[in-house]
Amino acid sequence: MCGASKGNRSRSGVWNGLRQITTCKHFSEETEAVESNGILVAVVGAGPSGLTCAGELAKRGYEVTVFEALHQPGGVLIYGIPEFRLPKKIVAYEIENLKKLGVKIQTDIVIGKTISVDELFEQGMRAVFIGSGAGLPSFMQIEGESLNGVYSANEYLTRINLMKAYLPDYGTPILKGKSVAVVGGGNVAMDAARSALRIGAESVSIIYRRSMEEIPARQEEVEHAMEEGVQFNLLTNPVRFIGDENGWLRGVECVKMELGEPDASGRRRPVAQKGSEFFLDIDTAIIAVGTSPNPLIRKTTDGLEVNRHGCIITQEETGETSRKGVYAGGDAVTGAATVILAMGAGRKAAEAMDQYIQQNPVESNSLN
Repeated sequence: MCGASKGNRSRSGVWNGLRQITTCKHFSEETEAVESNGILVAVVGAGPSGLTCAGELAKRGYEVTVFEALHQPGGVLIYGIPEFRLPKKIVAYEIENLKKLGVKIQTDIVIGKTISVDELFEQGMRAVFIGSGAGLPSFMQIEGESLNGVYSANEYLTRINLMKAYLPDYGTPILKGKSVAVVGGGNVAMDAARSALRIGAESVSIIYRRSMEEIPARQEEVEHAMEEGVQFNLLTNPVRFIGDENGWLRGVECVKMELGEPDASGRRRPVAQKGSEFFLDIDTAIIAVGTSPNPLIRKTTDGLEVNRHGCIITQEETGETSRKGVYAGGDAVTGAATVILAMGAGRKAAEAMDQYIQQNPVESNSLN
């Protein structure tokens, strides 16, 4: 709900109570329900794009149902951003306002497994918006990633934020390691590192294969991590994780890197230095090297085109997909991006869905 990347918010000017959400115009500016037009629409995913789309459609009189895979709505705002950065009561307040507009939210519904997009149309939905995010974590594909004590940043932050592992009364299982290494240099890596300190880690280090000049996290995020004691192992890359005889992580072998010629991203490509291997004693590793959309929806929705990264292909200005009556936005389309871009995509799609329904009052969305 701000212009920064997800997990990309400074401590002072970011998430300044409801004022910060106001800068993104809330999920909806309205809080009173309007007269229903009786037309059913579905929204897949209760994250920033989905909730924004739902609010805009509800304001137009549609009967909106949001289907959320997790047990609580909010998406990355709930599972990804730490409580110390975004109090969850702020997100809850916004969601309650949507419910006042008449938006229905069903949790624990996995579209593509519990019910398919085709079945939503069969149940009378006139249009469907897909805002299911990009929550599938990427790994490095190196030896030892399956050891106990190696987490994806998604799992680690979800256990802390959504499942409240930082509160002793909840009993959420999480390894509170003494020596933690976070692999990656983005905003999510900074959130994971700072969260590890807050649940009791004695030392936390960032392992990043490029230099500080190339680090993708915002400068404020890096500065705050440093202020809190996070160490930075730059121009360093893990080679393998090493465990004990019981399968628990005990260390990571790394190699020093140097920057070569620019790669496709425009950044100088990191190249391993021969003979520079060294060992770090750690008992917890958190892999924060990116995410992609979960393939479940695209695999169960005929006619839905995606690009080589698994992101849904849409018309940029409308969110219209290759499947009739299906619209999409947010990270499911762009890959991991910003909250405000996701909200903007939801808003644009709602307008396009409204136009589509009004221009096609009785047409079927079936492929048959």
